[in-house]
Amino acid sequence: MVEISIIIINYNSHYLLEACLRSLFLQTKGINYEVIVVDNGSTESGIEQILLEFPGVKLIKNSSGTGFAAVNNQGFAVAQGKYILMLNNDTVFIEDAITKVANFSGSRNDEAIIGCRLLNEDRSYQVSIVDFDTIPNLFGENLFLYKLFPWNKRLSKYHLNDPALENPIEVDAVKGAFLFVPKSILEKLNNLDERFYFYYEETDLCYRWKSMGGKVLYYPGAEIVHLGGASTDSDHWFKYRNQHISKIQFFQKHFNGVKFLTALGLHELGLLLRFPLYFITGLFKRDSALIKKAGFYLRTIFLYPRRNERVRG
Repeated sequence: MVEISIIIINYNSHYLLEACLRSLFLQTKGINYEVIVVDNGSTESGIEQILLEFPGVKLIKNSSGTGFAAVNNQGFAVAQGKYILMLNNDTVFIEDAITKVANFSGSRNDEAIIGCRLLNEDRSYQVSIVDFDTIPNLFGENLFLYKLFPWNKRLSKYHLNDPALENPIEVDAVKGAFLFVPKSILEKLNNLDERFYFYYEETDLCYRWKSMGGKVLYYPGAEIVHLGGASTDSDHWFKYRNQHISKIQFFQKHFNGVKFLTALGLHELGLLLRFPLYFITGLFKRDSALIKKAGFYLRTIFLYPRRNERVRG
């Protein structure tokens, strides 16, 4: 009997997928699991050849790309496990994190979404926990106050990210690079919301589950390396565009009235501030990357998704 179904989305990152799978099979012991790879319209060839090294891996191959939430839902549809692990292909296992998290989940005897400790490639701590967007922390984020007061609960949505934290805690949301979810939760929530093309789909899932009285837990007893952004580094505009659109879609879905207008206004203010800041700094340092980043912020100001619209990347 399959206990855990591991869903990995791949797009033109076969080298990342191969490293992820190799470390997963090497480190994961003593638990029944299946691996489902959904290739999201890659133009690179050779994924079948790579998967020959990993017998039993199921491949769903899309002829064209679609949103991250949608392709994960494809994996859920064929998953046989009691639990689902949504796993980024730019992750590397350095221990048996899956069994550790599964045992922790089983010991609690309740339904919870669980995330583990994420590490950078050099093994330093990576942001693993976030609070949901609120008006105070949006104020802190867009006026850079979270940088000045990183441990302030109201101004920083990242305030719980203490690398020394050793005990499990209940949180708003965990980062989606490693998201362990009982399949029963996905069934209750009708899976991921496919309006989110890229980014915020895991935050929305956590938000909906907590709105139903459920729990989201951060478990630092298991660690995994997350290379972070490796799959989007070749297309920076894709990253900035979809971060912006997904954030507004989250506001549209969960905020109303004055709260929605205030959240949107603070977000747009942050973009307006970042454009001249990065542009002037880029000119001063003669750094073309900063000038390009400023241009991305300027372009996103003029993007606004219609409510409930599925915006392609």
